[in-house]
Amino acid sequence: MSILVTGGCGYIGSHIVRSLKGEGEETVIVDDLSYGDEKRAKGSKFYKMDICSSGAKEGLQRIMEECGVKAVIHCAARKQVGESVEKPIFYYRQNVGGFLNVIEAMKDAGVKNMIFSSSAAVYGEPPVDVVPEFGVEMVPINPYGQTKLFGEWMGNAVSEAFKINFCALRYFNVAGCAGPDLADPSALNLIPIVFQRLSEFKAPVIFGDDYPTPDGTCVRDYIHVEDLARAHVSALCYLESEGEKKYSAFNVGTGRGTSVREIIEAIKGITGIKFEEKVEGRRPGDPPMLIGNAELIGRVMGWRSEKSLQDIISSAWQAWQEGPKRIDVGAWKERP
Repeated sequence: MSILVTGGCGYIGSHIVRSLKGEGEETVIVDDLSYGDEKRAKGSKFYKMDICSSGAKEGLQRIMEECGVKAVIHCAARKQVGESVEKPIFYYRQNVGGFLNVIEAMKDAGVKNMIFSSSAAVYGEPPVDVVPEFGVEMVPINPYGQTKLFGEWMGNAVSEAFKINFCALRYFNVAGCAGPDLADPSALNLIPIVFQRLSEFKAPVIFGDDYPTPDGTCVRDYIHVEDLARAHVSALCYLESEGEKKYSAFNVGTGRGTSVREIIEAIKGITGIKFEEKVEGRRPGDPPMLIGNAELIGRVMGWRSEKSLQDIISSAWQAWQEGPKRIDVGAWKERP
């Protein structure tokens, strides 16, 4: 029996695959390689496929049947908030359409366990600083978050109709790296975006410093990607355990918030580069603060984050410096 990971060649997916292998699980990867690297599929069965394409449902069903898939971890999705505001139809087609193909293939193949990569974006702008899974109204403020909330709704609906065990993990801000071979390949998140700018000898940008937060910049809950990958192993054990599955959604975070400016200052300390950042206007769709209450996943699954912000930035920096866009720290120090 095996675990199918959609998007398993990407940044988060590849860390999940490595964690699964560490537990002795056989892994199958489906990825269109739009953001992934096929070299990360080594040791797994790999199928290049666009899960939104015509015939994807039948292809996924065939893979599940031939590989004896017992559970699906669905990571494949588009995830840029700003892009989702500019291209809402594209995001709904990709994130919702692909998810529906996976779910329908599971139903027809008889696969009974799914872990869904959800997001803190489902909360929108919650009325509390540290948001729990239940008891707050979920009102996403961008199409990306809307597609993730739709995925949770659909997952819960099919779990009732088709007797599929469904669990959504609501990721907060994922960062860090387990090694250079699993480095974030695209500058879509804050830390690699800063590194990308530094590699080009450009000033990193803070989008908005007038938010209602202590220093005016957005505050987020940063979770190390290795901790996140472990959470998927814990979630798999939860779904496969006996008894009623009372909860279908769990925050995966640290319960601590860090502002964009604090991240920038930490990067300066770790890299030794005393750069000057610049401030531009707010990006559409960015909530001021999102911090996750992670008590539920600890109580139900026994999972807790272990790595610090220092671990996150140091591991990301080491991986970046061993990659193709290595930053010349000496040249930065010589700049006027």
